[in-house]
Amino acid sequence: MAYNNIEQKVYDICVPIAEKNGLSIWDVEFKKEGSDYYLRVYVDKSDGVAIDDCEAVSRELSDRLDELDPISQAYMLEVCSAGLDRQLKRESDFLAFLGRDVDVKLYAPINGSKEFAAELKAFENGTLTLLKDGEEISLALDKIASVRLAVVF
Repeated sequence: MAYNNIEQKVYDICVPIAEKNGLSIWDVEFKKEGSDYYLRVYVDKSDGVAIDDCEAVSRELSDRLDELDPISQAYMLEVCSAGLDRQLKRESDFLAFLGRDVDVKLYAPINGSKEFAAELKAFENGTLTLLKDGEEISLALDKIASVRLAVVF
């Protein structure tokens, strides 16, 4: 999935700030919810993200965004962890988590269901291959509303 122009600009601004703080950028979202705009920056770190990590990135990013002013409308900035149930969007995301259980939401139902859990088996040419109940299911990304890592306890 491609970033829009604002998301790409913010991503480019975020990367050095995150790296300076020992983090990586998992995702950037800029979206309108109700009457408000939200800029969400999801960060990640191999040993887990603490609130202090989010706060450090948020402070520096906020100052940098005020300085560069890449967004014309008012918005709320949120910096948070990608989370255990992080959304997978890009080819690199899918390839990094092959063999893991995922929760899938579809735009249209298959066999009467728009949501199911499965194992992520493969990703090739914009198509996910999932293993559910011993059967392989191949789905084009344009049929999928979201894919998140399943949290299994």
